[in-house]
Amino acid sequence: MIIGTAGHIDHGKSTLVRALTGVDTDRLPEEKRRGISIELGYAFLDTPGGERIGFIDVPGHERLVHTMVAGASGIDMALLLVAADDGPMPQTLEHLAVLSLLGIARGWVAITKADRVDADRVAAVRAEVAALLAPTPLAGAPIVAVSAHTGEGVDALKAMLLEAPGADQESAANPLDANKAFRLAIDRSFTLPGTGTVVTGTVHAGQVRVGDELALLPTASAQPTPTRARSLHAQNRAVDSAHAGQRCAVALPNIAKDQATRGQWLCDPAVALQTQRLDMRLALWHGEAKALRSGARVLAHIGAAQVAASVTLLDVDPLAPGGTAFAQLLLQAPVAAWHGERVLLRDAAASRTLAGGTVLDPFAPTRYRRTPQRLSELRALTQPGAAERLAALLAVAPFGVDLARFAVAQGLAAVPADALPVGTLTQAGQALGATQIAAFETEVLAALQAFHERQPDELGPDSARLRRLAAPRLAVSLWQGLLARLASGGRITLRGAVAHLPAHGAQLSAQETRIAQKVAPALAAAGFEGAWARDLAQGAGESEPLVRITLARLARRGELHQAVKDLYYPQAAMARLAAIARQVGAAHGGDVLAAQFRDATGLGRKRAIQILEYFDRIGLTRRVGDLHRLRADSLLFCEERAA
Repeated sequence: MIIGTAGHIDHGKSTLVRALTGVDTDRLPEEKRRGISIELGYAFLDTPGGERIGFIDVPGHERLVHTMVAGASGIDMALLLVAADDGPMPQTLEHLAVLSLLGIARGWVAITKADRVDADRVAAVRAEVAALLAPTPLAGAPIVAVSAHTGEGVDALKAMLLEAPGADQESAANPLDANKAFRLAIDRSFTLPGTGTVVTGTVHAGQVRVGDELALLPTASAQPTPTRARSLHAQNRAVDSAHAGQRCAVALPNIAKDQATRGQWLCDPAVALQTQRLDMRLALWHGEAKALRSGARVLAHIGAAQVAASVTLLDVDPLAPGGTAFAQLLLQAPVAAWHGERVLLRDAAASRTLAGGTVLDPFAPTRYRRTPQRLSELRALTQPGAAERLAALLAVAPFGVDLARFAVAQGLAAVPADALPVGTLTQAGQALGATQIAAFETEVLAALQAFHERQPDELGPDSARLRRLAAPRLAVSLWQGLLARLASGGRITLRGAVAHLPAHGAQLSAQETRIAQKVAPALAAAGFEGAWARDLAQGAGESEPLVRITLARLARRGELHQAVKDLYYPQAAMARLAAIARQVGAAHGGDVLAAQFRDATGLGRKRAIQILEYFDRIGLTRRVGDLHRLRADSLLFCEERAA
């Protein structure tokens, strides 16, 4: 558990921490000379149960709010200090705004220097502080009068701190959150003789062990710098592992000191990301005098980083003081950020704190960011646990969820299969919700019915063509899973790459079977030229109308191909022609010219064009000017090619 101090300069933050822990957090010579905190200070307090509480002591000067925010971004609880003689001062108010906008809801208030004033003054300050806390998440926080000089109230305050629960209740309630990968916000780096570069910071999520592979980011190259944990100190002790809620120092081999700076992160390589555009839930401080409008220039604090940015409001514009909205931040430099990371916004001049909130999506879109669909996705991402967020997202995502992308954005090592809602279709790392499955199945059946009505002599479209007709934006892997689901349920029939409704592939009658057997040798002998229905009827000595009906029925069953009216090819011959078309296309960047195909097959120009136009119709190729361009996603005749 990490407790962060807050309060106006010279209100006794460092002095009280020293009284509680015995540690002087002012370590720099300049701090000791001037008697004020300039940098973040750290101290620790052992509990009776053997645990160790960490303290981050922050500077109180108005020009060092950025340093205060760097320390406060990773704390669990706050200790707000107000001097009894001064009462609340400007930085008391701004630090309270920072804590509130960062969502810190657990903490205490210490009225310091109580020995300098009488009881009435302490009571007046207590009432004033309680009124300030009332509209904030810290409303009702215990208020203790203390004096580090006399020891008054220090033991009582220490007892409260030691009794505070430190368990992550959200992770306990949401097992998927326990799968969070390690990430640490770096707020300090230095070198030690014999050890090399060491970075320190607060572990925001997950666990790290000595020897673990790690990633350092963001970087100018946009590629994370690989490293590993050579050794660890957690809560100022040498350890083999460290976890969320601890102050941690990590020794990094092969990393120069200037490679690791405040504002960067160490994380599990599985969740390494950096972004310059993120969507968030934003709250404007209730004490602001003016509404916030889209286009506002701000300084964004994320982790220990401070980056210039602009704000785009997505569902409310302008945003009134005290209000909340979905917003997108466009950052002028890359940052690392995951769902749930706290964000604080100050004005561009760094003179006051404006707003704060949490990251919802570090992979924010550049287009369609205000559409009802996008806003419904952002609402889904506001759910309290990762499992609930995934379920809500699956319920509204029209084309499914990329589980790997979701896991990285959420900071999760992986999404276990048992974390998915019942009825979810999963395929190759993609997931589709039950509502969307039902909608797409309806689209597929309707598309097949329409296809059969338009082209009754064809068995059906190949799966790639059917996808273009019914679900062109659905991921290929999910599409294949959807077809398999429909086929296993008997709602469609798959014959090789071709799909059709079960009723469309009718059985042959005894007469049709006899005629089919009689014309089969002539069809096989026709080769690339194909066989005309009239010639087949004459050769078999059968009625031409009956032969035409039989040939059409065979084509509907996928056993023959009707390239043009009454011209038929057996499956084997058409598969060889398709293979030649693919070979010609492969040699010419995917494009097939009629002349090239003619030469490769030995056909006349007219017949070559007829075959290529047939390939256009069934989806093996598509016409682009005088070219017939191979469709990369077409699976037609692939089974024959593999055989």
